[in-house]
Amino acid sequence: MNKSVFLGTLAASALLAGIASAGTLDDVKARGELICGVNTGLTGFGAPDANGNYQGFDVAVCKAVAAAVVGDASKVKYVPTTGETRFTALASGEVDMLARNSTWTFSRDNDLKLDFVAVNYYDGQGFMVHKDLGVSSAKELDGATICIQTGTTTELNLADFFKANNISYTPVTVADDSEAQRQYLAGACDSFTTDASGLAAVRATMPDAENHVILPEIISKEPLGPAVRHGDNNWGDVVRWSFYALVAAEEKGITQANIEEVAASTQDPEVKRLLGLEGDLGAMMGLDKEWAKRAIAASGNYGEIFAATIGESTSIGLARGLNALYTQGGLQYAPPFR
Repeated sequence: MNKSVFLGTLAASALLAGIASAGTLDDVKARGELICGVNTGLTGFGAPDANGNYQGFDVAVCKAVAAAVVGDASKVKYVPTTGETRFTALASGEVDMLARNSTWTFSRDNDLKLDFVAVNYYDGQGFMVHKDLGVSSAKELDGATICIQTGTTTELNLADFFKANNISYTPVTVADDSEAQRQYLAGACDSFTTDASGLAAVRATMPDAENHVILPEIISKEPLGPAVRHGDNNWGDVVRWSFYALVAAEEKGITQANIEEVAASTQDPEVKRLLGLEGDLGAMMGLDKEWAKRAIAASGNYGEIFAATIGESTSIGLARGLNALYTQGGLQYAPPFR
């Protein structure tokens, strides 16, 4: 290939890459609003409150991205999606991103052409049973009827677990968490299986929570996180680093309450870069200097969000566990802002 043809090809490739990466970020800026695919209703993670406003652990990621991109955490349109509709909604462009307890898997990454930009909750699949069933292990569920959401990794893991343990079950398929809860409470199934965090969220809304037991077995790895479409790398970077800004803020002790004070007094070079006081990280993604500062101010740092929405002092009552910072023995860890 001669030099001019090579350079022409290179230029064309760069142009196409530029067109692909410009897409969603420009759309969101022009619209002045982020369209975020969320759960139809999972208490603590993503559900409408009494006034119909979406709140929760996953919803906070939507708010952080909106604050970073359009300057206002309230400029989000929430689109409820089920296990079966969520990826179609993202692939078709109905939503700009997904933030709704979805597991990062090989096939979703490659076959469905989605990019999971980070893991905001490290989870695993568990089982909940009625206390009076008298079961203390998932291996005792031979012959049980089990409520299971269609279009989920849970469905596949369940089949694998029972096959591996040479036991049988009868599936009762449901569309979403609320239907699963209704069927389970009505006695249509002996057990309900989903991510352990989801079980805790569902149990917290039950009138007789003490009569339902989450069994000790965790039968899978469920790295849950926000997702975007393949090929829109710039937008993926915006969502990824908006989330990591929340984790970095916790690492650095930056909170919703002290962020202005930290910005005025910090001598930490990375904090200065993060808050837009030095350098220009935002420009590298097509954002302004204070994008991360706004993302953090929207709902607080990662730890604050966890504590307020699903933590041990909430009705969900989840311990940090694997989702503690790496300095506390967990897996949450922000790449360097430099």
